Amino acid sequence: MLIYDEQKNFANTPLKNEYFQTVPLAASIGAEIVGLKVGDIDDKSFEALSDALYHHKMVYLRDQDLTHDLQEELTLRFGEFGTDAYTKGLEGHPNIQPVIKEAETKSKMVFGGGWHTDSPFLQKPPSVSLLYAVEIPPYGGDTIWYNAAMAYDNLSSTMKTILAPLQIHMSGEKVVASLLGLQKDRAAIGDMSLEIDTQSMIDGALHPLVRTHPVTGEKALFVDKVYSKGIEGMSAYESQPIIDFLVDHITQEVFSCRLRWSVKTLCLWDNRLCLHRAFNDYDGFRREMHRTTVMGEIPF
Repeated sequence: MLIYDEQKNFANTPLKNEYFQTVPLAASIGAEIVGLKVGDIDDKSFEALSDALYHHKMVYLRDQDLTHDLQEELTLRFGEFGTDAYTKGLEGHPNIQPVIKEAETKSKMVFGGGWHTDSPFLQKPPSVSLLYAVEIPPYGGDTIWYNAAMAYDNLSSTMKTILAPLQIHMSGEKVVASLLGLQKDRAAIGDMSLEIDTQSMIDGALHPLVRTHPVTGEKALFVDKVYSKGIEGMSAYESQPIIDFLVDHITQEVFSCRLRWSVKTLCLWDNRLCLHRAFNDYDGFRREMHRTTVMGEIPF
């Protein structure tokens, strides 16, 4: 399926600056930030961190003693808090969303378990997401990311021309239906107290299927498995094969990286340039993460 030029596309190279080093996790996406503590970030080192994030699409920092205040402060350096469609957040910190699955919980569905970008059904989807590991199972519970900009680059010029004018309808309809089904079966989505506006999620929003990054100018496919309902002006019969092809294309292994979490790991990723997915493979172990998001722009 893949059409690519090896000399052109694998550009997830290390970045060097006076504040830290980056160590790529895979050839296409992801890198560890080495030598930086969140509590020491100032304006100049934050600028370098932003550059690293936009270059690698996903970056992570190990052994970070992150308080709620520090996570909020770092999030706000990128912009105002994003809208969360699922929870009211932690007590006293409403913009920090707990993502928890208890050891005794067995669920058919975990939060973030399908290939997706965060909350694209919003008019202004999150630009950046931050996820901090509080408690991690001894194995399982990994997260995988896919480079949607690299995937776009590896499409034929003819396909790019076809996709350029198309608008994708992003809707939470499938998620809402799954949640209602779980509630009916008295099952849980991890151990999260969900507060959702079902109608606004179902209504969703129209966005460009190919979006442009406001900082780097990169173009990326803005389509996923969970929220993509259809393409404007097309019937479901016409649009679904296109959506299926594009999701299959983005989620090829060659465009991916996979992170093995450890306690006190902080990960940041750019929702405008990648998809991600969590795994429901750690029954019998507790997993707790704290998530914040940054308000994005209207995609263009």
